[in-house]
Amino acid sequence: MAVRERFENELKVLKGKLIELGNLATDSLSKAFQALENQDIDTALKIIDNDTAADMLELEINDFAILLIAKQQPVAIDLRRIIVAIKIASDIERMADFGVNIAKSAVRIGKEPFIFPLDNLKKMNEITIEMIRLSLEAFDQEDVQLAKKIAEMDDEVDALYGENIRNILKLTNENQQQVTQLSFVARYLERTADHATNVAESIYYLVRGKHFDLNE
Repeated sequence: MAVRERFENELKVLKGKLIELGNLATDSLSKAFQALENQDIDTALKIIDNDTAADMLELEINDFAILLIAKQQPVAIDLRRIIVAIKIASDIERMADFGVNIAKSAVRIGKEPFIFPLDNLKKMNEITIEMIRLSLEAFDQEDVQLAKKIAEMDDEVDALYGENIRNILKLTNENQQQVTQLSFVARYLERTADHATNVAESIYYLVRGKHFDLNE
């Protein structure tokens, strides 16, 4: 096998590991919110117990990427692909952490009746999960237009976050622990969307070779 062909295969392996990490983050966020919504403590505890899976895979990606740089000494676009993979892995691992954090909030709320409907939080969760899915697709296809779409979706999440916080602040006389935990959940989802936007910015850098703030 030619050197270039071997290198291309190794880049595919790196991409595959990154997409696997993205799927872990998506799964964590999806199941954590379902556990919150259904007040399923057992599922929430399982998500918390599996906390290290994304951490370990991120380390594996970083080690693999560094080995590629040392072994192949890539230049230009190939080097950007590897550097971007390391940065994206960090953002995705943080998203997986937010899934774990939502699971912890689900445990703390327990079986208490919700003090207000979770409709807006659920919509935030659905949009952030779609943002992760699109960010992985944009990375796989190196698609700048998809990356821009992710930034537009972040604006939706920000608007819902503001609405959620305003609604929560009206409930200061209600169960304070639940008010706090639902505020945290809204924040975790908003931060997840921010990290998905960071991934989109990394894709823009990968394709265009320059940095661009998609939050502007």
